[in-house]
Amino acid sequence: MARTGGKGLSLARRLYTSRILGLVLGLLCVSVAMYPLDPPKWVWVLMFFNGLIWPHLAFQWARRAAVPFHAEHRNLLIDAFMGGCWVAAMHFNPLPSAMTVSMMAMNNVAIGGPRFLLAGTAAQVLGVAVGLVVFAPAFVPLTTPAQLYACLPLLMLYPLALGWICFRQAYTLGVHKRELLALSRTDSLTGLLNHGAWKDQLEIEFQRCRLQQKGAAIALIDIDHFKSINDTYGHVAGDIVLRQLSKMLKHNLRAADVAGRYGGDEFCVILPDLPLFNAAQAMEALRERFAILGYDQNPALKVSLSIGLAALDPGHTDATRWLNDADQALYEAKAGGRNRVICCSDSPPRLEVLGSV
Repeated sequence: MARTGGKGLSLARRLYTSRILGLVLGLLCVSVAMYPLDPPKWVWVLMFFNGLIWPHLAFQWARRAAVPFHAEHRNLLIDAFMGGCWVAAMHFNPLPSAMTVSMMAMNNVAIGGPRFLLAGTAAQVLGVAVGLVVFAPAFVPLTTPAQLYACLPLLMLYPLALGWICFRQAYTLGVHKRELLALSRTDSLTGLLNHGAWKDQLEIEFQRCRLQQKGAAIALIDIDHFKSINDTYGHVAGDIVLRQLSKMLKHNLRAADVAGRYGGDEFCVILPDLPLFNAAQAMEALRERFAILGYDQNPALKVSLSIGLAALDPGHTDATRWLNDADQALYEAKAGGRNRVICCSDSPPRLEVLGSV
């Protein structure tokens, strides 16, 4: 599933480029090694076919396959098999043979790890065996200077190209990992932090404030009578209200503030380095702006907010107690008639109404 379709085509495209470069450079290396052996014309034809035509055929074969990923693995095994054949055809000339075997092994490890390296090695051994049958078995113990220089482009350029491909793949995987991490921490409907991610940020902020001896406030925001909105106007209207509130939070909070969807119709905000009175003013302004919002789909719909605020107290031993104070303030806001902001301060909690209608 994960190895088919688009991902398989992506692999085929990456290998298409590297195969063209590798086989063209390999053709230079093998042809210079083969030239002193005076091979027949059909060997030259096969050599040029393998170096110049096969990369394009392999790509088309993989592109048209039902499972491109599997087709590319088959193509790589064919590459390894042909490499083994050319090792035997070169009569095991040390440097060109070592270059051919090592570059094939490097490619197989990069694509499929140790397991595919073993499969590629088996294909190379089979290619050597077939080459020994087709070509007269012999051994050329020396590499000439011309053959050495012919191997240098392959030695220098192909590892660079393969390294670049691996780097690009690692970079892409890193981007995808960060995107998945962001998605796992984000509420899909509102785009705000989800419950778990916001709680993590609350713990981080709590520890920071304790360490730096700074103040902060948290707000819990509840949409009044949200169930009635869903029952009266439908869940689509309810989703619109949730998105409107999230949009308003994004546009009206400071860059340092951290907003999240705590669950259902309840939202939460961390307000770092902000005194409780200023935090209450900010939340009161939010409540007032939200109360006058109109909804084109349902002109009769009017929505209000109940908000509970709590400042960080030096007596809080953990972030949960801080959150509990805000939750208690929110409970009092709803019990006192809703559509109001109530602050909880001091310990034990003392509730103060700082804004209401």
